[in-house]
Amino acid sequence: MLWKVADASEILVITGAGIDDIKLAKKSWIFPGQSYTVVDLSPVNYTFQVQAMSAEKLPFVLPAVFTIGPRVDDDESLLKYAKLISKHDKLSNHVKELVQGVIEGETRVLAASMTMEEVFKGTKEFKQEVFEMVQLELNQFGLLIYNANVKQLVDVPGHEYFSYLGQKTQMEAANQAKVDVAEARMKGEVGAKLREGQTLQNAAKIDAETKVIATQRQGEGKKEEIKVTTDVKVFGNQKEADVAEANSVLAKKKAAWAQAAQMAEVEAAKAVALREAELQGEVERMNALTRTEKLKAEFLTKASVEYETKVQEANWDLYKKQKASEAILFQKEKGAEAQKALAEATFYSRQQAAEAELVSKKKEAEGLIALGQAQGAYLKSLHDALGNNYGHLRDYSMINRGMYQELAKINSEGIRGLQPKISIWNNGNGGAEGTDEISGAIGMKEVAGVYKMLPPLFNTVHEQTGMLPPAWMGTISDKTS
Repeated sequence: MLWKVADASEILVITGAGIDDIKLAKKSWIFPGQSYTVVDLSPVNYTFQVQAMSAEKLPFVLPAVFTIGPRVDDDESLLKYAKLISKHDKLSNHVKELVQGVIEGETRVLAASMTMEEVFKGTKEFKQEVFEMVQLELNQFGLLIYNANVKQLVDVPGHEYFSYLGQKTQMEAANQAKVDVAEARMKGEVGAKLREGQTLQNAAKIDAETKVIATQRQGEGKKEEIKVTTDVKVFGNQKEADVAEANSVLAKKKAAWAQAAQMAEVEAAKAVALREAELQGEVERMNALTRTEKLKAEFLTKASVEYETKVQEANWDLYKKQKASEAILFQKEKGAEAQKALAEATFYSRQQAAEAELVSKKKEAEGLIALGQAQGAYLKSLHDALGNNYGHLRDYSMINRGMYQELAKINSEGIRGLQPKISIWNNGNGGAEGTDEISGAIGMKEVAGVYKMLPPLFNTVHEQTGMLPPAWMGTISDKTS
């Protein structure tokens, strides 16, 4: 009989006489017919390099460190651990392979249901889900995950996804910094020009001539500022085009990698099918040989020789037909691959042409917008310099562009070649109107004067417009004296 006490991080596992299954205790008497084992309960760190593949079939390496040990607060879990794991060293390959198999299996299943972006951005959620799924599997061994540390994802050689992603982020940050510098420079120059403009405007209230000179200088400064702004925008657009081109190259590489992976899977499947066919042919050949041996023993030598000859001929015919079928299949596959490559090349060329036309249209539109903004800024500066007087701005613009000279020229061209005819008529009243002898005669002479005025009036209208009076009012001759 032996009295045994376990250390703080250990437990006694006792079996033997008087114990149905096993007994766990920190201290106990060991009676004759019983045996005991001291089990260490301290957790152990397991470091792994788990290779997984995302939903887009992009492989990556997930470095992880798990601190795993038996669950000491649950008697049932301790019993499971004592029965299944305690006889092995916790650092042995058996225990390590067991834990590694559970972790790798659950990690790959989870990674296959998530995209690379989801795995990369949701590292915390990904770690938690791996932790929960692995813990469910380890419960059946009585093990508990005390700590799990998932390190940064690592690229698999030949699949540099995170490297390209880092280069993209770095390029975007550099481009943004350049844009910020250009904007700060633009604000400084614009502020300085505004202060100069205010000073020149105050001075212009005193002297009109100084006002004109200041306006001209301010206009020149605005033109230079607009030119600098336009150059900055063109440079930014060029960088955006370069980034877009890099993204398109990356997308093409991804498509090529996916295509290569699919081709490899198809080739592997074909190779397996071909190997199965070869093995099946070998089995059939062995069966044929066995039947041939039996026939040799039962029948005459001549019949067995004829049978072998027919079998060889049948095999030869089958071999020729099989090779012919394989040749036709290979030809069709190559034709399909050529058509697919031609279609991809055509699509790529059209896509490049469309992208080039889009960039050209964008550049043209940006140039028109910059020109309109420059003209608007120039007119606004003139309007401010002229005391916000629209009439003065209009007169200045018309004088500057020569519109008054054009109007004068158009008016002169409009009246050139006109030969107006001026007729002076006299009704010949003389001094009769001034006599007082006969008042009735005077009134009749006035009526007669009206009628005398009509012929020259009709004649003038006819000469100027070509129109004739109606027939009831009379006619006029074509010649006038």
